[in-house]
Amino acid sequence: MSIALPQLKSIKIDKFILSLFSAIIIAFLFPTGAGMLHLKQVTEIGIGFIFFFYGLKLSFTEVAQGLKNYKLHVLIQLSTFVLFPLILLGLKSFLIGLIGETFWIGLFFLAALPSTVSSSVVMVSLAKGNVPSAIFNASISGLIGAFVTPLWIGIIVSQSGGMSLGDVFLKLIIQILLPLVIGLLLNKKLGHIAKKNSSKIALYDKTIIVLIVYASFCTSILAHMFDGISFLNFVFLFSAVFCLFWLVIGIIYFISLKLNLSLADRITATFCGTKKSLVHASAMVNIIFANNVSASLFLLPVMLYHITQIVILAIVANRIGKRTLNEAA
Repeated sequence: MSIALPQLKSIKIDKFILSLFSAIIIAFLFPTGAGMLHLKQVTEIGIGFIFFFYGLKLSFTEVAQGLKNYKLHVLIQLSTFVLFPLILLGLKSFLIGLIGETFWIGLFFLAALPSTVSSSVVMVSLAKGNVPSAIFNASISGLIGAFVTPLWIGIIVSQSGGMSLGDVFLKLIIQILLPLVIGLLLNKKLGHIAKKNSSKIALYDKTIIVLIVYASFCTSILAHMFDGISFLNFVFLFSAVFCLFWLVIGIIYFISLKLNLSLADRITATFCGTKKSLVHASAMVNIIFANNVSASLFLLPVMLYHITQIVILAIVANRIGKRTLNEAA
């Protein structure tokens, strides 16, 4: 009896993840670098261009292809913006006792974020799911998140007097919505150029994210925010992120079965409904938590979740895709 072993050589190390960890290490070694390089101003401008390119690439034709599958769309968007936050609210007392209030706010920030675009579509395609619906939901999620994410955070954090919701939405309009709308208006004329250079735009997005992570950690290190955090706190945080990921997957898949969705739609719901966007997190952390020395601590759960979803869903998508092909054959 032979046992099939996983092909480890097919699992590549994500250079972007390595870049994020490198930025954190450099921040600990050179915490004054962000101020010397004026990264706050650089990243504020960079965020605007991220959402300008996002609007520029958003194809209304592709989005319209998936409009009819309303059950799937409602499930994915409710999972992204309602199920996640409600789980965190329900577990608030337990999680604060386990990881502390600061990390819980970071987890709730994670829960309120929109889904990713490119990686959701790629993984749904790899798993032989409903690609047009994945494109629709991943695209529309970013638009919804521009309003819902800061609203969720504003409701929760402003209860303790930690932020002004009016100031947040003003910055949101200037740095995110305005560039996004300009990009959408120019989609017909310049959209093909953006798609042709999508790999370069993706590299630009990742570069800005790495700079934001570095700058955020520099601020927190200079403010000694990590002094009271033990290694055990990080272990508990990662455990909470890992359990949250699998809990949401289980709930979404159970609901999709009860809705009698097809296999392709169940795959799409599970993959799109569980993904969270590090791009949006990096952009919004500078707006929602502006001048907050704990910004990097709020961003840390998102980074851990990003690594978890990329690694696990890539393996799962590959296995489901191969099994689907074998069954079809």
